[in-house]
Amino acid sequence: MAEHELVFHTNPMSRGRIVRWMLEELGVEYRTVVQEYGGSMKSAEYLAINPMGKVPAIEHRGVVVTEAAAICAYLADAFPQAGLAPATDDPRRGPYLRWLFFAAGPVEAAVTARAMGLLAPPEKAGMVGYGSYDQTIDALEGAAASASPWLLGERFSAADVYVGGQVDFGLGFQSIPARDAFTAWAERLRAREAYQRAQALDDALMPARG
Repeated sequence: MAEHELVFHTNPMSRGRIVRWMLEELGVEYRTVVQEYGGSMKSAEYLAINPMGKVPAIEHRGVVVTEAAAICAYLADAFPQAGLAPATDDPRRGPYLRWLFFAAGPVEAAVTARAMGLLAPPEKAGMVGYGSYDQTIDALEGAAASASPWLLGERFSAADVYVGGQVDFGLGFQSIPARDAFTAWAERLRAREAYQRAQALDDALMPARG
């Protein structure tokens, strides 16, 4: 791998779609490596990159970054010319980080727990970061409703990519309810050229159905 090459490990049937979208928003060059479930994803070579044996992951400047939210945040800072992250002295940096971590933490946990029938009972809600599924979705809806048109107002950011990507996934799999604020935000996101390019690239990698 060249010293400054950006390598993107993914599978079109994964959260790697969110990172692909982020890369397309950045407009930078990168090389895609498709890792197969049950195959190369569990190989010794890939486990040396991500011991979890999961995608997405990136390699950049000798650094490995895993976890979709972390990758989006890293890329936004690594390529500041794209303007996808507020500077550290920008007051919008707080809300930017807040919603990135909220989606990676409570939203991801609540949606997954509900899908598996493993939500914490009400009397133990205080023990889990998401409290309850409804509480988490209501808070997420508040963020989506305030997106005018984006989470940081007129400025599109990596938070829209990651948090919006979670909403987009959730609407598609019906793990997030089709509330007006979610569907309206998702429509704005899907209209972005980078989103459409990313979808086309990943759709082209989907296995053929015989």
